Amino acid sequence: MSDVIADMILDMFDDQTSTVQIQRNDLANRLGCVPSQINYVITSRFTPEQGYRIESRRGGGGCILITRAATKEDAVVKLINSVGNAIDEKTAKAHIYNLNYQGLISEKASNMMMAVVSDNNFRGLPPEIKDAVRANQLKQILLAYIN
Repeated sequence: MSDVIADMILDMFDDQTSTVQIQRNDLANRLGCVPSQINYVITSRFTPEQGYRIESRRGGGGCILITRAATKEDAVVKLINSVGNAIDEKTAKAHIYNLNYQGLISEKASNMMMAVVSDNNFRGLPPEIKDAVRANQLKQILLAYIN
């Protein structure tokens, strides 16, 4: 159901539209789900790290505004800036998966990035060092991809 909701929201965007307005209850009724599922999808798949800004407006039925980054490069740069000094394998792979899912990176690039951030590359290192090195590698490979 999450994929269906995310796809429906993504379909609302086009080349000229960088902001979509969603009536959470209306969308939930159309899809036959509960409004909290819409919230879950928005908070997990339309994050600042993925190049989106979310605004919630109250009153008059309320709505949610989702604004996406102007370019693919902007979205990737926002992710790079959000990574921080350390990142675990699961989180790094989730970010890479989301970049690919949104069409911001190719399947081939996604597979290569997944290999780079894999725990297999950091055997024998303490977790805090492993996660710091992984964060640096992820940032560098994302920078290389957009340059």
